[in-house]
Amino acid sequence: MPSQSTAGFETRDLALVGLSAGLIVALGAVPPIVVGILPVPITLQSFGVMLAGLMFGPKRGALACLTVLALVAAGLPVLSGGRGGLAVFAGPSAGYLIAWAPAAYLIGFLATRAEILRQPLARFAAYLFVTVLGGVIVLNLGGILWLAAVSHISVTTVIAGSLVFMPGDLVKAVLAALVVQRVEALLTLPRV
Repeated sequence: MPSQSTAGFETRDLALVGLSAGLIVALGAVPPIVVGILPVPITLQSFGVMLAGLMFGPKRGALACLTVLALVAAGLPVLSGGRGGLAVFAGPSAGYLIAWAPAAYLIGFLATRAEILRQPLARFAAYLFVTVLGGVIVLNLGGILWLAAVSHISVTTVIAGSLVFMPGDLVKAVLAALVVQRVEALLTLPRV
């Protein structure tokens, strides 16, 4: 996927941000899975965050996440389980939401560096690595630190409870890398 010049945002960029934000919102239609260990559900929206950064680059990916968060702040029920409103940003899962834009930006930024790799397996490995780094580690770090702070539970206890999310997060990262690699084979998507 060739990089686009950084001259500025154009209509196409705005359309891709909207498309990516729409994907994140659509993934929120899948009901959350409550595990019971922590007051944070498993959702598919983190998969959308991974795809936003990996497929559309750092700026578009982060802006897509910020767009969804603006819709949430405006009270629209676009989060998994039909949640929305400012109260969400004071709840136990707010750290994950706050980490969306930085995670998408990091994934997109590092994925643009992987574009020089021509071997499909090497590029897939690079995409998987950056998706795990941003979409698993950064998202969970934001969520863990926030949850520990607002629930007054020790960070180590929250980390132990968060381990239940890891297998699903890793599956999402693998799927995101596979999807983007397949899309790349079909067409060229510029990153910003």
